[in-house]
Amino acid sequence: MNRIWHDASVELVDHYAVIGADGTPTASVPAARVAIEGGFAHLDIPGTGVVQVVSAPAIRLITYRVERAGD
Repeated sequence: MNRIWHDASVELVDHYAVIGADGTPTASVPAARVAIEGGFAHLDIPGTGVVQVVSAPAIRLITYRVERAGD
């Protein structure tokens, strides 16, 4: 299955964290590539060199723009 990636910002629920671009744990990611698959969010955060996966219950908010044909 091919993942559909979106440029997005991500906010995690309290007590959840991922490694941010500066190498420290964070619950707020202002810019990442995000793909949703099977109840998990795959986060490709610039500067980390890895894709981090969090379960759906860890997500408070994901914000992205819908890409339209011709954009």
